[in-house]
Amino acid sequence: MSARIRTIALVFPFLLTACEWFTDFKRQPSISTWEQVKDSTTPSRGNPQMSVPTVGTAVAGYQVSYAAMPATIDSMAGLRNPTAATDSSLANGRKYFQINCSVCHGDRAMGDGPATGYGMPGINLTTDLTKARTDGYIFGMIRNGRGLMPPYNRIEELDRWDVVNYLRALQGVNGKTVPVGPLAAPGVTGDKVPGPTRLGPNQPAPFFKPHNNAATSAPPAAAPADTGATRSDSARSRIDSTRERSTIR
Repeated sequence: MSARIRTIALVFPFLLTACEWFTDFKRQPSISTWEQVKDSTTPSRGNPQMSVPTVGTAVAGYQVSYAAMPATIDSMAGLRNPTAATDSSLANGRKYFQINCSVCHGDRAMGDGPATGYGMPGINLTTDLTKARTDGYIFGMIRNGRGLMPPYNRIEELDRWDVVNYLRALQGVNGKTVPVGPLAAPGVTGDKVPGPTRLGPNQPAPFFKPHNNAATSAPPAAAPADTGATRSDSARSRIDSTRERSTIR
């Protein structure tokens, strides 16, 4: 056998052992929901569809269907509006109403939006019938849609209640006077368009430990003195048990 063949025969097993042909589930690549990736400017994966946001929800997808059925929307009629009709709520509701609702219902919700000029029936939301609807019912109608109205679940839940408050002001039932009409000329952005989501948390998941330069460079915190006076009985028993095991060894 030549020296070259002997060298290959000796090196080949080491090449095989340097490669990991199989992995296990503990070491698979993964990312947790809302986990921050690289830095704050890198988008992270959002909540799975129909999951409950960390800020809570009035009604989750698994509780009430998204079907545009009368009975389904009626089931949300008892939901309580958690958002007070403050100036900020009404201003935000106006923005979302103008973007999503006024095209059909009109600036004053009287069913005279520009879409009615192209064959869309005008639906007046200031009638006594609609005024008598509960906030929860209007919330559910926006969420699910029904009949000629498509679902507007793209309006996040917190903003949806603001739309309800703004509509109530247009109806004149909550004692609020609000401005009407577009917020700005077409094409203007900034605070005149929907902002970032308010459904996600503002901190990493509790089981995720972020790694950054500040955290790695900071010196470790000094351990508190073991006085034993401030520890609970259960903590003391764990310490005593640990010491006992070390003594046995």
